[in-house]
Amino acid sequence: MNRTVTRLLIANRGEIARRVIRTARQMGIQTVAVYSDADRDALHVQEADTAVALSGTLSADSYLRIDKLLEAAQVSGADAVHPGYGFLSENAEFAQAVIDAGLTWVGPPPEAIRALGSKSAAKALALQHGVPCLPGYFGADQSDATFTAQAEQLGLPLMVKAVAGGGGRGMRLVTDMAQLLPALHSARSEALAGFGNGDLLLERALLRPRHIEVQIMADTHGHCIHLGERDCSVQRRHQKIIEESPSPAVSPALREQLGQAAIALAQSAGYVGAGTVEFLLDEAQAEKPFYLMEMNTRLQVEHPVTEMLTGLDLVEWQLRIARGEALPLAQADVQLQGHAIEVRLCAEDENFTPQTGTVQVFTAPAGLRFDHALQVGSVVTPHYDAMLGKLIAHAPTRAEAIDRLRTGLDQTAVLGLPTNRAFLAACLQHPVFRAGEALIPFLAEQADAVRQSLQATSDARAVSALAVLYTNQAPATTMPSPFTRPVRLGLGSDTLSLNLQELGQGRVRVQTGEATHEARVERSAELLHIDLNGSRWHARAVKCRGTNTTTQWHVQLQGPENLELWLTEQSYNPPNTGTSAQAAQSLRAPFNGKLIALHVQEGQSVQQGDAVLVIESMKLEHTLSAPRDAVVHSVLASVGQQVGPGQLLVQWKDAV
Repeated sequence: MNRTVTRLLIANRGEIARRVIRTARQMGIQTVAVYSDADRDALHVQEADTAVALSGTLSADSYLRIDKLLEAAQVSGADAVHPGYGFLSENAEFAQAVIDAGLTWVGPPPEAIRALGSKSAAKALALQHGVPCLPGYFGADQSDATFTAQAEQLGLPLMVKAVAGGGGRGMRLVTDMAQLLPALHSARSEALAGFGNGDLLLERALLRPRHIEVQIMADTHGHCIHLGERDCSVQRRHQKIIEESPSPAVSPALREQLGQAAIALAQSAGYVGAGTVEFLLDEAQAEKPFYLMEMNTRLQVEHPVTEMLTGLDLVEWQLRIARGEALPLAQADVQLQGHAIEVRLCAEDENFTPQTGTVQVFTAPAGLRFDHALQVGSVVTPHYDAMLGKLIAHAPTRAEAIDRLRTGLDQTAVLGLPTNRAFLAACLQHPVFRAGEALIPFLAEQADAVRQSLQATSDARAVSALAVLYTNQAPATTMPSPFTRPVRLGLGSDTLSLNLQELGQGRVRVQTGEATHEARVERSAELLHIDLNGSRWHARAVKCRGTNTTTQWHVQLQGPENLELWLTEQSYNPPNTGTSAQAAQSLRAPFNGKLIALHVQEGQSVQQGDAVLVIESMKLEHTLSAPRDAVVHSVLASVGQQVGPGQLLVQWKDAV
């Protein structure tokens, strides 16, 4: 039966909403955006044909409100709903409510979501149809006692997983039985907050696997095909940041096995639409090298990788299937061409700590696909996911794709808040990744080495200081100065002390310690071009944030090193001024978020590493620990309070 899709409500936000709008417009379908109070000026709101306010800032008050979304569909005249990914995209109740309202649901049937959206149910179904699964406990009894007994029977290591949802939320690795109960409580809390379902399962953990997933598409006429695999092994906090296809570890024969297993699972549940079946690949085993993880009953974040490899538009396929059309291709017609790699640009620092702020400079790279919702003035809040966008490169070979993506990252500028741009570029250059040997523990083992590669040399530090000093006005071209100007800038826990003298003609003499260099500074558009010690650098710098007494600068460098640095103006501060001397006496919020748990009280003794409090930010829970052995002098925040970067939360005094 053919259904109508003429006006499509997109029950989502950000880059995925823009992505769906793009394809819908090409198909002649009108689009309706919805938005929270925080997204009033967002790009997806501007680009849709119609936009409806949901009111509220938090997801729970806006994008997760089924009643508000259905009301928006009614008032806008929408006849179909696309859920995107995240939020309610895998919520069977939402799918059923859309259908009951007489609208076309662009997604799998509610029954299939129930059967496969739960990891426990999916594993039970998989076992019935011969799809390999790791040993585990998937039962309804959620008591701590049952989990403890099952864990002792299964043996370590184990993975605690949320039954619902995805995105790495509600996942904890347990390598010691003493970790089990804290892992259960933390995973349950995170899952309940993220998905409204705190149920968990246990699964034997593979410590050195690959994360391989298979894209499937199924129509209402009984046809189901796969579109190859994606390797998503480079992850932090169980969340993917690099995805590629084909996998360096998957042969044509293994691809066929994975594809058939994915199709069997999907068809056993009566699946329709786009879906992804995720596996763990254990290359050490020849007999049963892969095991089912879960099935995502929605479009994946990394679907552009498959689109670039196949030349297909998966959102178009979703919409055509929702209208009742048959799949346009048979399995034998699917062609995988070349190699595609995607990286997720996130608002976080190199330690994976989420960050917020306002985008002051934005430049997209040439020649790359960049799915994003960024513009100058975009405000990144703690209320939603940290991902800002995805950059995707496609080339005839894997090495060429890596190089194209690395070049594109170097050309990308997002200034005003910390991002993982430079970290991603360094990951792509890491010899383990370039050799195609990155497994799930890659970042756990190599992140420190990647961070070390991002440490600025003395030349980079000098160039960054010049970028700050001359970002608004280049040095004098005609009037040399006989005077030396002392400059002091903070870089992390270090202080950059320089003496500068303008020599005319855009030349500057830079003295750092015993070394003296001569630099030339020129300006074009928003870029500074700086020649130092025979090398040419391109730099951007913006003033971002600070306190009443300090100013902070965000600097991006291109040249012998491609880095981002955060510098603090200290030239007018006494040499001993700063927060470092007080750091051991207090615990401050490292980012925006909501304080959801407090484990200490005044007068309590703590040891270094003890959990002090938990902040929820960007859909994840982050535990802050005691920096040293101490006694709690005072607690200056309460559970439920919204906290900001640098806010004083706990003060310490020395243990007696």
